[in-house]
Order: sequence, then C-alpha cells, then structure tokens
Amino acid sequence: MTLVFLNNRYQVIRVLGSGGFGETFLAEDTQMPSGRRCVIKQLKPVVDNPEVYQLVQERFQREAAILEELGGGSNQIPRLYAYFVEKQEFYLVQEYIEGQTLAQKLQQYGLLRESSVREFLTSILPVMVYVHSKGIVHRDIKPENILIRISDNKPVLIDFGAVKETMRTMVTATGNSSRSIVIGTPGFMPSEQSVGRPVFASDLYSLGLTAIYALTGKIPQQLQTDPATGDFVWRHYALSISPSFANLLDKAIASHSRDRYSSAKEMLQALQGRTISPTVTASSPTLISDPPLSSQQQTVISTPPGYQPPYTQPPISAPKNMGDWQKAVIMGGVIGSFVIAGLWLTRGQQSTQSEPKTTVTQSISPAPTVLAQPQASSNASPQPPSVQNVIPPKSPSVTAAISRQAAVEVINKWIAAKKVLFAPPFNRQLGAEITTGEAYRKNIGSGSSLDWLQNNNSYYRYGVQRLDSVESFVASGDQATIEVIVTEDRTLYKGDGNIDRESTAFDTRLVRYSLLSETGQVKISDYNSVKVLHKS
Repeated sequence: MTLVFLNNRYQVIRVLGSGGFGETFLAEDTQMPSGRRCVIKQLKPVVDNPEVYQLVQERFQREAAILEELGGGSNQIPRLYAYFVEKQEFYLVQEYIEGQTLAQKLQQYGLLRESSVREFLTSILPVMVYVHSKGIVHRDIKPENILIRISDNKPVLIDFGAVKETMRTMVTATGNSSRSIVIGTPGFMPSEQSVGRPVFASDLYSLGLTAIYALTGKIPQQLQTDPATGDFVWRHYALSISPSFANLLDKAIASHSRDRYSSAKEMLQALQGRTISPTVTASSPTLISDPPLSSQQQTVISTPPGYQPPYTQPPISAPKNMGDWQKAVIMGGVIGSFVIAGLWLTRGQQSTQSEPKTTVTQSISPAPTVLAQPQASSNASPQPPSVQNVIPPKSPSVTAAISRQAAVEVINKWIAAKKVLFAPPFNRQLGAEITTGEAYRKNIGSGSSLDWLQNNNSYYRYGVQRLDSVESFVASGDQATIEVIVTEDRTLYKGDGNIDRESTAFDTRLVRYSLLSETGQVKISDYNSVKVLHKS
C-alpha cells in the first residue's frame, strides 16, 4: 500500500469519512516526537474560480483562527493544531478524540434514561454558553456531531458549520458574495435557520431534538407536529419521562425562536432547577401530556434495582359485636403475621442487595457520568441501557469464586494495560499481574509477543479500546469462562518507522477469555478470538 503524506508531514492511516464537503482522515504527525495522531479534514470549494478561490482562502483563514480560539478555551471542543492549503484544497488539522458519536452510542447500546440525558445536557450546555459568548452559532448540532470521549465520557462538540459555509461561497453577477446552500441538517434545524438567519436559540432547538432522539430513538422526520402550533408531538414515545423535563425540552424545541430559551445559560439554569420554566401550551393534550405513571414505573425510575419499598398495610378494624378477648386474639394474630412478613421481606431485601451487579465499562476509570452503560448479560446480544433492563437477582444460594464483575474488571485492566505492555515502557510486571498460564507465555514470557516487539524495535499504538458487552459467563470454583465483544484500534509500527498494514486493524471481535483465581486474584489464563464481527 502506498503511503500518503499531506503537507509533507502528516501520514494518513485511514479514511474516517467522506461527504459533499470533502474527506476526513486519521493521520500521524511525523514531525512530532510522539507521532501524535490527529484528524485532518479536507475541504473542497464549491467552484473553481480564481476570484472566488481568493475570497474563500481569506475566509478559511479567518474561520481557522476562530476554531483555534474555541478549542483553546474549552476541552470539549477539539483543538486546532494547524491548517494549510495544498493543490487548491483546504485542510484543517485537529485533535483526535477517542470516542464514539452520540448516534453510534445509541445504535449500540439503546435509548437513554432521563437521568442520563439530564447529565448529558448539563455537560454540554456550558460548552454552548462558551461558544455563544464568542458570537458564534454552531448551526449543525445533531447526534452525529457530538462525540462521547472515552477517557471521561464527556460530550465533545465537533463540525462547526462556519467552515462548511465558507467552502460554499459563491459570487453573484453583481460581485457580491453569497452561499450556495444553507448549513444545517434537515429536521434538526429550525425554520429561521433554514432561510439563512440562525440565532443562538437555533442551537438550543437542535440540542433539544437531539435529547429527544436519545430518549425516543425518533429523528425529527419521524415525529408528528401539532397543526395548531407547529410544535413536535413526541411525549407518547417517552412515557416514563417526568413532566418537568418534558416541559424543558418542549420549550427548547418551540417552533418560533421567541418561545424558546433566550440563551444556553437560561436553559442550563432551568435544567438545574434554578428557574421555573412555564409549560408550553399545546392543543393536543391527549398526545402531549404525560399519562400518570403506574406504581411499577415509579419504582423502576426513582429507585435502584433491587430496592424493596417498605411494606405498608391499611389499618384493620375489628368487627362490631365482638368481645374484648376475641378482639385481642385477632389483633395478636395480625401483629404476629406482620412480624413474620417483616422478617421475610428483610431477608429477601438483604439477599437482593448483596447480589453483585455487573456494569460493562470502557476502561478501569470510574463509572461514566454522561451515558448509561450496558448491563452485562448472558444473552446472545448486548442489552441496551433502558429503564426496563432490570436484571432479576440470582438465588442467594448460588455463588461462585469468580464473580462476573471480577471477570469484567480484569478484562478491562488487560485492555488498558496493552498501551504500556506492547509499547514503551513494555511493562512486563503489569502484564504478569493480569495474566497467567498460556496467556502469560504468549504475551509476557520468553519468545512471547512482547519479546518479538522489543527484539525488532517495534511497538503497537492503540486508539479506541473498549469492552462493548458481555455475551456469556460461566464460573466453577476457581475457574471461569467469559465471552465478550471488544472493539480495538491498533497500529503496528515496525523498526524502520513504517506501519505494518497486515497487523494494523480497527475491528470489533467476539473474544473468549479463560480465567483463573490465584491466591484470591483473578487472572487471564488464556484467550482466543472467536470471530471478527466488524472491520473498518
């Protein structure tokens, strides 16, 4: 494969995407000691005209300067490393964010709970406050343009519309500049933006519809509108959502900008409960208003799985015409029944709470705060993180020396350790703490993969690494077998500095791990790739 270099500096690893505006590449900066990875966006002007080209170049430089300022002021906006023009095409070199778009997350894990969407909005609205303070409207907020960073699970705002608009600059017959298209995504952009007059509230409209998509799985084109107001009708797709949060989203997506929040700061304050948002009036209350929650729904939403509500009983009155001794006997029997029932419930609650829960995490870092992670499951496919997925507790009499949670934790440690195990400093000690048996011999011991890398002055560099789901888990005594789906982006660099294409891949695999408990510590004793599920 012929190596492609851009600007005599950036070695292209692979194409990340392409569209009407150009292509996006994952590349390595060969002039940085670390070989820093970056994203390069190639942008193509709409017309080949010398006068227009000069105008586009001037505006491109201006927009690049704005992107540099934005990325330097917020760690939730990719930093701009460089920009250049080559063969009359424009390039932006930006920070590479390891993560998935919100759209990819939802496709993989399913819909989000209200609490997760609230946390998502709480994290991204301050970014919008910052962007708007610079007088900039993003103009293309949607699930595909919000990255969820693996390292901290924070949303990162990408693909600002201003540069795209610059690439579509044209010159009219009178010599004035104009744009050939309106920037934005149909459905996610409001009416004022569709006619080329976006305001700050336009971004809030797009963000509100993005939140509704996360809750319902419905894009705007799949939602009906109220014929009297023009507002979207969506609440019947999210019956468990609280009325106050539904009101907040309704205000954000109001058809007219004057009825929305005036600023991202105002919306953030309403989300945090510092202001009370008025309810948006709707002419179809049957579809728009929330139905009353059943007691079962309320328990799932407001309490953690396994919680048992206190047992209550309405007061019992003794029948009339009954002697005092008869009343005493009956009341004594009732009280005794209460005591027995209370002991039974307490025992059941304790056994339920003592059952370990398994959450699939992407790394050995603390649990994410923005997106709900999938529950580990023994089914053939990963379970989406919805409020219905409450795993019933196992019988307290069935216990295993190796728990499912311990198995997931050691695999996450192994995934994270690869970055320092198969690349400098080649940390053998860390590998020995995680592996034993055949896994140790293949990866750490004499003649292992690690030996080969060091002897050939080669190393792996990893991008995305995550444990997507648990497919099966079986434990017996001090041994266990677990099958998981793992996504990994790995690049093998040879001793001459070139990339070994045959050993480089970005794929999703089903992997079977054999585990062994040694002196109370769970280790990987062997593992095998069962099959490749996806490769890019």
